[in-house]
Amino acid sequence: MAGILAWFWNERFWLPHNVTWADLQSTEEASFPQAEDLYLAFPLAFCIFMIRLLFERFIAKPCALGLNVQANGPQKAQPNAILEKVFTAITKHPDEKRLEGLSKQLDWDVRSIQRWFRQRRNQEKPSTLTKFCESMWRFTFYLYIFTYGVRFLKKTPWLWNTRQCWNGYPYQPLMPDLHYYYIAELSFYWSLMFSQFIDIKRKDFGIMFTHHIVTVTLITFSYVTNLTRVGTLTLCLHDAADVVLEAAKMANYCKCQKLSDLLFLTFAIVFIVSRLGIYPLWILNTTLFELYEALGNFPALWVFNVLLVVLQILHCFWSYLIIKAAYKAISKGKAGKWNPLHVSFFTFIMQKIYSAKYWNVCCCFCYCSAVSA
Repeated sequence: MAGILAWFWNERFWLPHNVTWADLQSTEEASFPQAEDLYLAFPLAFCIFMIRLLFERFIAKPCALGLNVQANGPQKAQPNAILEKVFTAITKHPDEKRLEGLSKQLDWDVRSIQRWFRQRRNQEKPSTLTKFCESMWRFTFYLYIFTYGVRFLKKTPWLWNTRQCWNGYPYQPLMPDLHYYYIAELSFYWSLMFSQFIDIKRKDFGIMFTHHIVTVTLITFSYVTNLTRVGTLTLCLHDAADVVLEAAKMANYCKCQKLSDLLFLTFAIVFIVSRLGIYPLWILNTTLFELYEALGNFPALWVFNVLLVVLQILHCFWSYLIIKAAYKAISKGKAGKWNPLHVSFFTFIMQKIYSAKYWNVCCCFCYCSAVSA
């Protein structure tokens, strides 16, 4: 095992020339990132998952019920052993031939069987209450960690000048705030990667799982090789759009359509600007060009850049989905009744502040903000 670890953590692969792992050992004068620090992420990931369960049950659920979020799931299909066996063992989407055979076997018309399968498929979908609780948890964490990241980064020189990410590298001491920021983000993404198998299944499950693997890999290797400065910029930039997305979902589950549309529009703008504009011009520019100019070429440089480019490819895919969803909403007339570009945001909020449902939504968001603070 020692031989395998020595081969994997080869200095000539992970570090620039004339730099060794011994140079990055912590001393009394300065502390540097150590691989052993990352073991803390696993028990913390479990703790975050347990906190999530408590949060959803004792905080998110009462808020959802107070907002009149639908607690009941979809209508259940009537029990039928034959159809249940076909559904679980053969197919959830029977073709016309199978439908006709089941119709003769059960003496049901085809439309009734189609309705049964539709109800049975919907039966596996989570209730609106479950989805609201999940979104409220993510909204609270993203708001907290994004606020923490902004407060930390505004005091650092590399926020305003990305070349400072490589000034003095790799002999950049590890600050306690940066250490906490990294471990908290890594723990959260570990918890997401494991809980994704029990969470609400979405169409982009494979893409999200790939995203989580790439994110955990980047956080881990950037921490061990002390590429943490550019790592903090990447993490904070990605959290910005997630806050607005979860807020838009919560508003949608509360059936506050106008507020949801406004938040979705805000999310689309923030996502596309941050992921397709700032990310390549700010993050990829400094890792592809400024890092090479400052430190020269070493193998790990290309590993990190390939992973960062994979993230950019995922950003392009999600931007396509966002634009596609917006186009469908507009073409079907869903967005035609109310265009947030034509309404003053302040006027909209003042008009709705007296509505009980909108007031409850505002209280819910303020409560999450207070918890995050």
